[in-house]
Amino acid sequence: MTTPNFVILYVDSPERSGAFYASLLGRDPVESSPTFVMFVLDKGFKLGLWSRHTVEPAAAGGGGELVLAVENAAAVDAAHADWIGRGIDMLQAPTDLDFGRAFVALDPDNHRLRVYWPNGQ
Repeated sequence: MTTPNFVILYVDSPERSGAFYASLLGRDPVESSPTFVMFVLDKGFKLGLWSRHTVEPAAAGGGGELVLAVENAAAVDAAHADWIGRGIDMLQAPTDLDFGRAFVALDPDNHRLRVYWPNGQ
């Protein structure tokens, strides 16, 4: 079976979203154009930001989250405080859920970003 290693988010402005993610991830993109920005993350995982106005075939509905794991519950709270300080919109404050501690934020295109630490890790 193949293993996913690349996620593409459809965005209004790849340049604006690229700046947001560069700041959030603490790294520069490896590719950047007016219609597409790409980051290579740890272990080779890639995050692409493609203009929803130029993607082919045209993007249809759907929903999801980009999930970022952290090393412990305190790191969830610290990341939340940092993101609040950056002015990032929040959907959910740090909360203990069935699977662990998490919060949910929104990127500039209203994609959900979940930061979490799983129980028992």
